[in-house]
Amino acid sequence: MPNNSHPDNSAPHYRGRFAPTPSGPLHFGSLVAALGSYLDAKAHNGSWLVRVEDVDKTRAVEGADTMILAQLEAHGLYWDGEVIYQSDRDEVYQQVLHDLGNDIYSCDCSRQQIRQRGECYDGLCRTRQPRPQPYALRFINDKPVTQFTDRWHGLVSPDSDCVKEDFIVKRRDNLFAYQLAVVVDDIAQQITDVVRGSDLLQPSFWQLTLWQRFKGACPRMMHLPLVLNTDGRKLSKQNHAAPIDSGQPLQNLKLAATHLQLGEINAETVTEFLQKATASWCKKWHIMGN
Repeated sequence: MPNNSHPDNSAPHYRGRFAPTPSGPLHFGSLVAALGSYLDAKAHNGSWLVRVEDVDKTRAVEGADTMILAQLEAHGLYWDGEVIYQSDRDEVYQQVLHDLGNDIYSCDCSRQQIRQRGECYDGLCRTRQPRPQPYALRFINDKPVTQFTDRWHGLVSPDSDCVKEDFIVKRRDNLFAYQLAVVVDDIAQQITDVVRGSDLLQPSFWQLTLWQRFKGACPRMMHLPLVLNTDGRKLSKQNHAAPIDSGQPLQNLKLAATHLQLGEINAETVTEFLQKATASWCKKWHIMGN
C-alpha cells in the first residue's frame, strides 16, 4: 500500500487542485467536485490551484476554459497562482517518457485484439519489439498499487485485476495519456491532496503506481460522491448535463453543500456561505486549526 499519510509533525503545506476538462461549461457535478476540493484546501489553510486538463486535445471545446473560469469566479471559488494548461506541456511529458527508458515499450494491439485475448491487457508486446507504427507506449507495471486508503471511502481495492496490467502512457494517436499527464502535473505543482469525483477512483490505482515510481510517497486521496441523473448515470457533459446557472451562485452552492453531506447552510451571501461551509467541512472531517 502506498504511503499517502501526512503525519502532523512532518506535514507539508497543503496544496490541492481542481482540474476540469474544457469539453464544455461546468455542470452541477463539476461544481460539487470544485466546491469539495476548495473547502478541503481552505479547511487546511492551504493553496487551491486550478489546472485545465486538455491533454486530450480532441475533446477541448474552444472557449470552454474561459467559461469554466468565469463560472468558478461567479461562485466565489478563486484560485491561487496561475492556471496551468496541459496542452502547453507536451515537451515536459515527452521528457518524462524519455527518462522512463526501459520502463516503457511500444504496443500496437487494438482494443478488439485485447478483448479477444481476455479482460485485461496481457503484456504481449513486452517481448515483441520493436512494433510497427502507429503504436502506443505502455508502462511496465511490475509493482502495481492494489490498495489505498481514501479519505471518503476508507480502504479501497480495485474492481478489476486490470489495475495490474501494463497501462498506456502515450496513445496511438500520439497524444499523451491522462494517467501520465495528471501525475506529472500533480508532482510538478507539489500537490499534497487530490480531492475529486468518485468516477476517478479506479484510475487512481494506475496514477498512484506512477506516483510511487516517480516520488515514492503519494498524495492523500479523497473521492467525492457522484451526482447522478434520473437514469442513475453520472451527471456529465457526455450525458448532456445542463450547465450551472452562474446567475444564482448561492443557490447552486447550497445544493452542492447538501450533496457533500454538510447539511443546510444558512447564508445570505456567497462569501458568508463559503466561510460557514469551510467551518462545516472542518467539523465533518475533524480538521483542527481553522
